Amino acid sequence: MRLVIGITGASGAIYAKRLLDILSEKNVEVDLIITSPGKYTIKHELGLRSEDLEDLATATWDIADIAADVASGSQLRDGMVILPCTMDIVAKMAHGISDNLLLRCFDVILKENRKIIIVPRETPLHEIHLENLLRLKRLGVTILPPVTTFYQRRQVYIYV
Repeated sequence: MRLVIGITGASGAIYAKRLLDILSEKNVEVDLIITSPGKYTIKHELGLRSEDLEDLATATWDIADIAADVASGSQLRDGMVILPCTMDIVAKMAHGISDNLLLRCFDVILKENRKIIIVPRETPLHEIHLENLLRLKRLGVTILPPVTTFYQRRQVYIYV
């Protein structure tokens, strides 16, 4: 299996790190694309360099390299996960804008009818966010907000 993983500047870089850890353990091939704000968020939230996450990928790609083979339909990938996903990226995907490699990969994977999961990180959502998310859902994209479960009855810590 080979997946494209995108990391944007939304809060929640820990989710991306954990996904990359799991995929690495399972020997899943990963093409990793990190936006510039994503690199900032990784450093700010995790205290890591983006290179630390890149080390968990099979290949890493520059966001500006729209001619990279990962953006070609002839280079088959099984799917894509963007996490965390900013509302800026959601809006561009919903309206067919593909002005960087991450968005170009989304466009190609969408047209190839492959699985796409996005993990949007925004709250509260306003009407434009919801309309863009609905548009993506109607295109077959799985929208998976990172909602914490409490089934395990674990202790909840609130820091003020």
